[in-house]
Amino acid sequence: MSTDFKKLTPREVRALAEANKLDTATGALCPDYVKASLLILPSTYADDFLRFASWNPEIFPVLEVIREKPVSSFLAPGANLCTALPHYRIFINGEVSEDVNEVKALWNIGSVGFLIGCAASADGLLLENGLSVRHVEEQKAMPLYETKLRTNPTGPFRGPVVVAMRPLSQTAVKEAYRLTESLELVQGAPLHIGTPSEIGIRSLETPDYGDAVRIAPDETPVFWSSPATMQAVLRFAKLPLAITETPGFPLVSDLRNDALPELFKKEKARV
Repeated sequence: MSTDFKKLTPREVRALAEANKLDTATGALCPDYVKASLLILPSTYADDFLRFASWNPEIFPVLEVIREKPVSSFLAPGANLCTALPHYRIFINGEVSEDVNEVKALWNIGSVGFLIGCAASADGLLLENGLSVRHVEEQKAMPLYETKLRTNPTGPFRGPVVVAMRPLSQTAVKEAYRLTESLELVQGAPLHIGTPSEIGIRSLETPDYGDAVRIAPDETPVFWSSPATMQAVLRFAKLPLAITETPGFPLVSDLRNDALPELFKKEKARV
């Protein structure tokens, strides 16, 4: 019997991933729930990355830091970071080594995991307010593009900003900006609206990561910053080992999107 991916709960998505039975882009599933990009580093580089994230908060809003055992206690309690995603990308000395289905053998006592707010988390809010989210409609990975914009460098980390794109009608652009402006824990407001060439994107038909989506003649490309920027940053950092999700396959958490505003208030109060 075929699986209706549109009706899956976050726990069911993760269970299918753990069983190696999920190839659908997780960024397009469970639109009402927060998605999180993954980064696993040797502990030697953890503090450098946290400083880098603090200098680039709109790109790398860190939602959870995980040490010792690779198990989430906040976003997806009990989920094993090494198996709860369908596809992982392994970097060795800055080069992509391979994409794999699990990374249990690569986690050790010195590993540190970071779960980072993902632009796909805003999909549910946009859909709820009647806006089109093309990659969800087409069940594709969100299209991602490298730009000529640059991150603020810290330690070994630096590189170009990667953006996520959603095509929207002219009347929907202002509403999308208003809706996402407060979601600072998952990328926030758009970084750029309109002409792709102004930020160094040559062709919307050939994204650097993810899948191309249909753009109607009356639609405008709207770009949000993306933690997929880490894919580019790791090429520059040339760390001996780093692990991310394969673009398009973030962790689906148990935290609903409507909890984000209150979570952000608490984070601001804590700081």
